[in-house]
Amino acid sequence: MAKELKEMTNRAENYSQWYNDLVVKADLAEQSAVRGCMVIKPYGYAIWEKMQRVLDDMFKQTGVQNAYFPLLIPKSFLCKEAEHVEGFAKECAVVTHYRLKNNPNGTGVVVDPEARLEEELIVRPTSETIIWNTYKNWIHSWRDLPLLCNQWCNVMRWEMRTRLFLRTSEFLWQEGHTAHATSEEAAAKAMEMINVYANFAEKWMAVPVIKGPKSPNERFAGAVDTFTIEAMMQDGKALQAGTSHFLGQNFAKAFDVTYVNKENKEEYVWATSWGVSTRLMGALIMTHSDDNGLVLPPKLAPIQVVIVPIYKKPEELDAINAKVDVWTAALREKGISVKYDNADNKKPGWKFAEYELKGIPVRLALGSRDMENNTIEVMRRDTLEKETVSQDGIVEYVEKLLVEIQQNIFEKAKTMRNNFIRRVDTWDEFKVEIEKGGFLLCHWDGTTETEERIKEETKATIRCIPFEPITDDDLKPGVDMLTGKPSARRVLFARSY
Repeated sequence: MAKELKEMTNRAENYSQWYNDLVVKADLAEQSAVRGCMVIKPYGYAIWEKMQRVLDDMFKQTGVQNAYFPLLIPKSFLCKEAEHVEGFAKECAVVTHYRLKNNPNGTGVVVDPEARLEEELIVRPTSETIIWNTYKNWIHSWRDLPLLCNQWCNVMRWEMRTRLFLRTSEFLWQEGHTAHATSEEAAAKAMEMINVYANFAEKWMAVPVIKGPKSPNERFAGAVDTFTIEAMMQDGKALQAGTSHFLGQNFAKAFDVTYVNKENKEEYVWATSWGVSTRLMGALIMTHSDDNGLVLPPKLAPIQVVIVPIYKKPEELDAINAKVDVWTAALREKGISVKYDNADNKKPGWKFAEYELKGIPVRLALGSRDMENNTIEVMRRDTLEKETVSQDGIVEYVEKLLVEIQQNIFEKAKTMRNNFIRRVDTWDEFKVEIEKGGFLLCHWDGTTETEERIKEETKATIRCIPFEPITDDDLKPGVDMLTGKPSARRVLFARSY
C-alpha cells in the first residue's frame, strides 16, 4: 500500500494525473475493453448507490415516481424537435442491423447485410423524445396532470476525449420528465428540482454550489430555460453538477401532447426535465481529496468507521474482539456503517494506509495497551489528526465526530471555493485572471456573439447568472468588459470540465 501511495501523482505536480491515479488506486473505477466506457468497481458503485438512495427519496418527497423507458429511440423521434436533434446529433450511437452471421471465410462473425433495420435506432443520449411520444398516450385531461416521472438508467453520448466519471461515452444518471397544465407550474417544478440538487450537493456531498440560469447559448438543446448548480474544483475549474430545464411546450408540440382543460378546451402541456449523473462522483473526488487519497463526507462514505486491532497474541485479539463486537453493534444501531478489520493477512500499517487512501472518515485503532488503559486511538481522515480518548462513551464520541467531519469538509470546500471568486472589470485583466482559474464575476452585454468570442479566445464560458448576488455590486449595471456595451449585471465565468 505504501508503494501504491508513492506512485500516486501529487496534486500540485499534475492535478489531472492525480485525479486519474486516485480513481484507479482507490478502487473506484477503471477503463473497460470498450473505448470511452468505464467499469465502476464495487467501492465506487457503493458511493453511487448512496447518492442514488438519497436523491431517490428526495425526488419522491416532491411527488415524483420512478418509471423506465426504452434504451433505443427511433431516429425519426429525434428529428421532431429541431434544436434537440441539432444538440445531440454529433454524439449519437446508431443501431443499423439486428443480426450477425458466421463469416463465410470461417473466421468469426459479421453483420448480416440482410438484417438491416427499416429505421435506424439511436442509443439514448437522453430520453425526452421517447418519453414525450409515450406521454401522448397517457395524457388526455387536466385530471392526468401533473405527470411526474423519473428514471434511473444509462445513456450514451459518443465522446472523443474521456475521463473516468467526468466524461465517458456511457454513464449512469437519472432523468426526470414532468408534464404540467400551466407554464407557472412547470417553471416552479424546474426551480424546485434545482433546489433539490443544491441541497443534496451541499448537505450530503459537502460541495458548495452556485445556482442560476444558463445563458441562452449554454442552455439544454430544446429548453426555454436551463438552471444549473456550479461547483469549483481544487484546480480552479468549474464543474456543472446538475441541471434542471424548463422546456416550455416545445416537446409537447413536437409530439402532439395535449390535454382538455377544465373549460373543455384543448391545450398543449408544459414540460420540465432534470438530471444528475455519475459526474457527481468526479465532483466529490476533486473537491475534497488530497495527496493521501480520497476524503469522503461521512454521509456518503460506504464505510464510515473502520476499527483495526493491534495485537501479538491470539488471546489479546480475543479480548479486543469481545470489546469491539459491542461497539460495532451499538454503532450500527445508530445507522453508522462500520467495518472491523481483524483479518491477519495484512499488517496494521498496511490497513491504515489502505483506509486512508479510500477516504474512510474515522479510523479506530485498539491495542493491548489500550485495553489496559481503557483508551483507544481515533484518527479523522479530513484533518489526519490523531488523538487518544477514553473507551467510555466511544460510540457517542464517534457519532458526534462524524457530524463534525461532515461540516468541516463542507466549510473547507466553501473557503476554497470563495477564495477562487474574483471580480474582473477589463478584458486585459480577464485574460490574465482566467489563467489562474476560479470563478470570475464580470459584466456581459447579453449577446451570444460576445459570449462566443470570449469562449474562443480564452476557453471560458458563462457558467450561470447567479440567482443571489455573490459580492456587493453584482446586480448593479455596468459595461461589458470586452465590448464596452451596457450590461445589466455581472455573470459568472470560468473554465470548466
